[in-house]
Amino acid sequence: MKLTPSEYRLWRNKCITLLGMSGVGKTRLAHLLRRAHWFHFSGDYRIGSRYLDEPILDNIKRQVMHIEFLRDLLRSDSISIVNNLSVDNLQPVSSFLGKLGNPERGGLSLKEFKRRQRLHHDAEVAAMRDVPEFIRKAHEIYGYDHVVNDAGGSVCELEDPGVMELLAEHSLIIYIKATERDEQQLMQRAEESPKPLFYREDFLDRELDIYLRENHLDYVAQIDPDAFVRWMFPRLFRDRLPRYERLAEQYGYTITTDELARVRNEAQFNQLIELALERRPD
Repeated sequence: MKLTPSEYRLWRNKCITLLGMSGVGKTRLAHLLRRAHWFHFSGDYRIGSRYLDEPILDNIKRQVMHIEFLRDLLRSDSISIVNNLSVDNLQPVSSFLGKLGNPERGGLSLKEFKRRQRLHHDAEVAAMRDVPEFIRKAHEIYGYDHVVNDAGGSVCELEDPGVMELLAEHSLIIYIKATERDEQQLMQRAEESPKPLFYREDFLDRELDIYLRENHLDYVAQIDPDAFVRWMFPRLFRDRLPRYERLAEQYGYTITTDELARVRNEAQFNQLIELALERRPD
């Protein structure tokens, strides 16, 4: 979707899709807009609550079955396990995705890691394909005028070209580009708290081979899971940047993390979007 500033200003039912790496401010902005009565569609929440709910619970149950006391209670249906996922607590999705490496340090085998990665990929495609239906629900059921789609950081990795066409048809695509300073902060955050990540399979295979050779390791089970994530994050970040930029060039517009950081309310957000539209006339 391409608009002029005046067309955006007059757009009665605004719908924005936010793209960018995790940590650039997508969810903070979505919360701000939610307080201004925008409907907040969280891609990661939809993934966890709808498409990965059963695999997430199965993963938790596998861990519970190792504890004799809880195993007997679970088998007899004396206890139940539920996924208390929320827009503000996506830990169940992250824990399911997991990290590659030594099982004694909580790591996954390459086969299991790739299985979960494929499940996540398919779930993210499905979640993004749900956006038009949730736009309809937001208007017709919940009475919201505007919708913000808070897309996950790995949307640029989806090998399904129809997804972006669908999002661009129904929403204005806004890419949040990290400034050099914010890039360094993202790197530091990943170093201090390495979190599970989604990797495109060809990227994972290539980088994993390099990591094993550089660290003189013979097989995946020797990998320290956190060390691998720390090593991978900068490479993943650099790999995703041109992907995001191509999506923004083809389908939407770009704002920076510095510009977004100055946004404190809906009016300032709308002014920023108009500025982004104005500096890239189509």
